[in-house]
Amino acid sequence: MTTTIFDTVSVNGASPYDVVIGSGLTPLIVERAKNSGAAQVALLHQPTLAGVAAEIDAALQAAGLPVLHLEVPDAEAGKTLAVAGECWDKLGDAAFGRRDIIIGIGGGAATDLAGFIAAAWMRGVRVIQVPTTVLGMVDAAVGGKTGINTAAGKNLVGAFHEPDAVFIDLDRVLTLPDDEIIAGSAEIIKTGFIADEEILKLYETDPVACLQKEVEGSHLPELIARSVRVKGAVVSADLKESNLREILNYGHTFAHAVELREDFTWRHGNAVAVGIMFIANLSHNLGLIDAALLERHRAILTAIGLPTSYEAGAFDELYEGMTRDKKNRDGNIRFVALNAVGDVTRLEGPDRAELIRAYDNISH
Repeated sequence: MTTTIFDTVSVNGASPYDVVIGSGLTPLIVERAKNSGAAQVALLHQPTLAGVAAEIDAALQAAGLPVLHLEVPDAEAGKTLAVAGECWDKLGDAAFGRRDIIIGIGGGAATDLAGFIAAAWMRGVRVIQVPTTVLGMVDAAVGGKTGINTAAGKNLVGAFHEPDAVFIDLDRVLTLPDDEIIAGSAEIIKTGFIADEEILKLYETDPVACLQKEVEGSHLPELIARSVRVKGAVVSADLKESNLREILNYGHTFAHAVELREDFTWRHGNAVAVGIMFIANLSHNLGLIDAALLERHRAILTAIGLPTSYEAGAFDELYEGMTRDKKNRDGNIRFVALNAVGDVTRLEGPDRAELIRAYDNISH
């Protein structure tokens, strides 16, 4: 296996770490774990990634590190307190100590869970994140947000716990279904609207190359690196979402309400795409953005096959979901919005009638 590094993004917050983007990165993962001084390593992964976990397991054991497997249910079904409790029990049975390290392998749900388990075990052990989906690569694995879901909403229970390192292996993209690449692209597009217009231009110029799995001739490696660079810069300045980091939630207030209503069966990226269209319409209706920028949102999302509408007749349920959002203050629903590409603002407690109007704009 040849190791190739495409880019390295340094996240320079209170606990600096690197996000390494490349291919054939398993030797670097093992090297990082070995040099950490760990006596053993726990691999948290979903059943569908047993093969990837076995590859990393073999390399770790060849380097003299015992391996404990924490296999968890796929997708959002794994992000529960019950699953986290089972993992903590296994760590306890293995006498997992403070110097040991957890490696989270999988999509955003797996890396969220791995980070939360690491944050709570012995009040914080190290975690290496190895995202295997586009969404995980550009969003969940970077930034130190961890969490699980409850009946009250998504990610309302969690902790800020920065990873020891993140390894984005582009070889993993080759095995992803097309729908996963499309859904993950919503988070990349989000970072384009809030900070890096070059991302939008790449999607507008050649949307096919933006979804291409093979690295040769694909825009995807550059898009991933650009998106990670945006997120890295934001979380370096504001880890705990006290101010600046909120811009990363563009489209997410409505998206989380959709996910809650759909009982987390929707892909997160698809919900974000609809959420982006909701806030774009709300912003346009309030005179913040012009019709051209509203249409730019729709055109880019549509060009790569992301949804831009949601079913009619569900506003009351979605409104209830939006009232539970973590960004809300003093009972007011807060939205991240745009004045222009790269010019972010906030909407505090917009009138319910305006929310209904924006919903009607995207409902069918």
